[in-house]
Amino acid sequence: MKRTDIGQFVAARLRENLDSACRQWRENAPVHHFFIDDVLPQELAMEIRRGFPEASTMMLRKSLRELKYVSAQMNEHAPILEEAIFAFQEPEVVDLVAQITQLNALCPDEHLYAGGISMMGRGHFLNPHLDNSHDKDRQRYRVLNLLYYVSPDWRAENGGNLEVWPNGPKAGPVTIVSKFNRLAVMITNQHSWHSVSPNLSDEARCCVSNYYFSDHPAGNAGYFHPTSFRGRPQQPVRDVVLRADATARGLVRKVFPKGVVVNKQVYHKEDEE
Repeated sequence: MKRTDIGQFVAARLRENLDSACRQWRENAPVHHFFIDDVLPQELAMEIRRGFPEASTMMLRKSLRELKYVSAQMNEHAPILEEAIFAFQEPEVVDLVAQITQLNALCPDEHLYAGGISMMGRGHFLNPHLDNSHDKDRQRYRVLNLLYYVSPDWRAENGGNLEVWPNGPKAGPVTIVSKFNRLAVMITNQHSWHSVSPNLSDEARCCVSNYYFSDHPAGNAGYFHPTSFRGRPQQPVRDVVLRADATARGLVRKVFPKGVVVNKQVYHKEDEE
């Protein structure tokens, strides 16, 4: 199954759910988002899940900010994973997402900067945060996050669910369950606080993720910020530490716009080496 074929399935589901997705997007301000279920044929979604590698072969991101396994080097894994990821970058898919979100000049990311695949085991989490505002070269704004979930029989009580914080990380979140074969799309800008609740199950929460970028910000004014984390409302000490961390990272990026540490979560293709 090639990316063009998988992309046709994705595009068909987007077209079938166009009105519903547009309505969700409008109604979920200020952290605009929508989700669509049964995106791919069930057996294809299961094949993508079976293609996930052993956690030991992935990069572990472990800090007060997050705990999860990630990989963007897709040529090291089952071919179906690369085809699935880039299916969400097919032109028809991008055009339909643009129709739903009304965002201009969307550009998918062939380098999978901070994208790719992720796996979260028991106790893994992602604290409330704002994504880095730009791409790896600080040329385009990061405007959309596309998350496709492939953990069979995933339930809300498992945890490991996407949370958006429309009133910031001191208020309560809205939960979008990481349901099997679900695509969730959310805006990323200076207000789009989001997180993943701790995985409370013994099952791995697996996700295929893409970012879309644009020459235009997702809003009326330009902005810049590095990835910035916060503590949850019940984590006051961690919140203080993460606020200080975000401030320090922001100061570094003012001096070194592209950062001083190379983000390893990027797809280094063989023909570019």
